[in-house]
Amino acid sequence: MRHVLSALVQNVPGVLSHVSGMLASRGYNIVSLAVGETEEPNLSRMTFVVVGDNSVLEQVRKQLEKIVTVVDVTDISSQEYVERDLMLIKVQAPTGAIRSEIRELTEIFRGKIVDVSPCELMIEISGQESKVEAFIDSMRAYGITELVRTGRIAMVRSVSRHGESSITRFTPAS
Repeated sequence: MRHVLSALVQNVPGVLSHVSGMLASRGYNIVSLAVGETEEPNLSRMTFVVVGDNSVLEQVRKQLEKIVTVVDVTDISSQEYVERDLMLIKVQAPTGAIRSEIRELTEIFRGKIVDVSPCELMIEISGQESKVEAFIDSMRAYGITELVRTGRIAMVRSVSRHGESSITRFTPAS
């Protein structure tokens, strides 16, 4: 089972190393990890994906909560949430016809060509993991020369005044 966890941590040197080292030393594999400053400069949010059953999830949560620099831990995947992954990919594109095909596929996936060279295109894609994976698969035939991805980022959907999850589905960029 795949779990998306969010840890609010103090924005201090070594916290990423401490958290990832603690998980690795206990044999937990982090499938994806993204860290960034929050709306409060003294706090960062670590979003990571771990795979395991509910007992693994509970152990990871308990271990994280023991770390002094960890302020809060949330299992995002147990709630309604939105997640995104960002990727930059360089693809071989030597001729006009091939470039046109790649440009069309990029538009279909709602991506953006962000750099052009005589033999390659660099493309930015963001969305759910399945969309990013599908785009990678569609680019393999052209020849991927380089690929870099962020870790998954996620946020819990807002709750209305009546306690219900906001079900307004706005997904044009999925």
